[in-house]
Amino acid sequence: MSDRKLSLAILRDLFAVCKLGADENIPSWALSGSFCSVTLTPDELSIVCSQELVPEGVEAVRRWKCLKVEGKLSFTLVGILSSLTSSLAHVGISTFTISTHDTDYLFMRESDLSRGVVALRKAGHSIH
Repeated sequence: MSDRKLSLAILRDLFAVCKLGADENIPSWALSGSFCSVTLTPDELSIVCSQELVPEGVEAVRRWKCLKVEGKLSFTLVGILSSLTSSLAHVGISTFTISTHDTDYLFMRESDLSRGVVALRKAGHSIH
């Protein structure tokens, strides 16, 4: 597990996790924001994007806040996500993560953000 202390930035937007059919095309509305993650599986097309972009009627879980791990992370690093999620799990906060080539993004419910920031700071991470 990593003892590395991380710097995280809270992204401005509120996000939604949308579920569409696996046979659907990626909708243009999802791609028009500053952050979008698309995952296609045999069972679903899952999209994480700014909730303000999601049309009414689309199945979505809304009101997620996102913290971006600042800087580029090497693929050889061990325990980065664990160092974040274990601190939050300890105080009963549910999370999900998205990893990109360069870094990781940590999502928690907007209603948990204040407690989450406190828990992450207690673990030695900096949040801004």
